[in-house]
Amino acid sequence: MKNRGFVLPAALLLPLALAGCGTGSGSAADGGTVTVTVGYQSKTINTVTAGTLLRSLGYFEDELNALGGKTTYKVDWQDYATGAPITAQMTAGKIDIGSMGDFPLLLNAARGKQLGKPTRLVAATGYNLRGGLNTIVTAPDSKLGTLADLKGRKVSTSVGSAADGTLVRALKDAGLDADKDIEKLNQQPAVGASSLTSGSADALSQFVAWPGLLTYQGKAKALYDGAQLDLPTFHGVTAREDFAKQRPAVLEAFLRAQAKATDYLDEHPVEAAEKVADATGLPAEVVYLYNGAHGIATFDPSLKPELIAALKKDVPILKAAKLTGDVDVDAFVDDHYVREALGTSYDKRLAAAPAPAAGEVWPKGATKTEEFKTPAELLAHVATHKDGIRAAYVPDATTGTQWFADKAVWVADGDQLLPFVAPATAKAYVAGHDGAEIITYAAALDRAS
Repeated sequence: MKNRGFVLPAALLLPLALAGCGTGSGSAADGGTVTVTVGYQSKTINTVTAGTLLRSLGYFEDELNALGGKTTYKVDWQDYATGAPITAQMTAGKIDIGSMGDFPLLLNAARGKQLGKPTRLVAATGYNLRGGLNTIVTAPDSKLGTLADLKGRKVSTSVGSAADGTLVRALKDAGLDADKDIEKLNQQPAVGASSLTSGSADALSQFVAWPGLLTYQGKAKALYDGAQLDLPTFHGVTAREDFAKQRPAVLEAFLRAQAKATDYLDEHPVEAAEKVADATGLPAEVVYLYNGAHGIATFDPSLKPELIAALKKDVPILKAAKLTGDVDVDAFVDDHYVREALGTSYDKRLAAAPAPAAGEVWPKGATKTEEFKTPAELLAHVATHKDGIRAAYVPDATTGTQWFADKAVWVADGDQLLPFVAPATAKAYVAGHDGAEIITYAAALDRAS
């Protein structure tokens, strides 16, 4: 790290310091009881295979029991709203394993290096190769239609988060400077959601599950689909280096349990969404939007080269915002624990691709969704089964980002009915296709039926 004297800004240090004041994991010699403390974010639902879902399934405890020997293990699950307090507790030696998004992971690496308490990125969780995990939304009745319309407006985000990174990059592509052309409100996700609904913020840039939740509730509509950046976003698992070296078998047990939870989610996506909904209070329909069979996120513990390359591209964004100095990403990433834990299956997971985009209908009372090859076929089904449908999802015609069918922007192009997450991409499509027009959802249903 070139900038060895870099100090994180006071705005970040204060919450980190406060968060690190609680009690944490204990340690014991082999033959005693060892408490393994896991920090997770229950409502950041693209970390569920390393947090909420994993906890509900009990797989980590099962793996620890299977280790045998004289040591007894206890797992202390600690739930947080963001990655910053998890990082604070890790560098204080009070959390052993944590999960968070890509920008917080870099801050985790920087903070650990700064304090001489290094951490390592040991696995991935939920990811989207185009960046669809972050969305910019506005109020349902907002007249704002493009990013350019945000000039001079108040935009809420969480500084240092992946959603903030999406905001900065998206505005730059639109010819705007996030530091000069908007009034950025640095707020926690829940506070930002309240600001948007109360009218004290004109837009909100956030990570899962907030954009989907607010849209589902009728409290927001999409302005910008993060997948338009075509740059991967992901969440990952980080571990304290000293913990990993002292108890590699425990870390590998966690990673095996995470892989089992991933397989469970892939094989039982509806049941997994219901479990996460029960644990978090989020609507299962929103959880499924992100974590479903064709959801916005793909879950896989392997550390794919595309994800690591994207992480390196994130460093300059954080540096420009003066949130960190240089971060040696290659030194931070350590895949040998997950390779050891998963054995020959690791390379298969590493080579696996996300599920192809597809429309899905979730019938009421069903434990499986129904898939449709085209949006028109899905709409025709919805039109004739309105009272029997719990939720319907369609992939954006440009980015592939899954969205609620009734919240999408619809375009009619001849016999085709095409959904889009954001109005700008729909308008761009119409501009490039003679005869294409934006229509209402009701009109799209009528045309399909």
